[in-house]
Amino acid sequence: MPYKRKKYHVGDTHLKKRWRVRNRKKDLDQIDVDLQDDNAEKLLNQEVDLDRPGAAQHYCLHCARYFIDNHALLEHFKTKVHKRRLKALELEPYSIEDSERAAGYGNFKLPSKRKIVTQNSENTDITELEVDEESPNKKKKVEENAT
Repeated sequence: MPYKRKKYHVGDTHLKKRWRVRNRKKDLDQIDVDLQDDNAEKLLNQEVDLDRPGAAQHYCLHCARYFIDNHALLEHFKTKVHKRRLKALELEPYSIEDSERAAGYGNFKLPSKRKIVTQNSENTDITELEVDEESPNKKKKVEENAT
């Protein structure tokens, strides 16, 4: 009887996504280079490029994504994806010195944390980004508890 070699990877569709590089985004260390002042200024004030979404005028530095208009960029700042990226960028990326310390050439030093703040778009106020919208149900519950 022949050995059955079919259908052993039916449930491994998640592996295909990892191998695909079509939608690959920048890594955290590449974004860390973009966050430096001179590079950030260049990326936020790009020339008009009609091949990019929104003519390359609405760019999120932390996620390395282009958006079609300012409203889409502001809505992106409120999403979980953007907030997760901000959290991941708090730790400084590893350097060559860190790898040498890990190999035993020096003393171990914990990676330092830094504060990452969402960028301001030209047409946005800081108050727009900090205000959280409350659901109408919360307001009703607060009013009921007050009476």
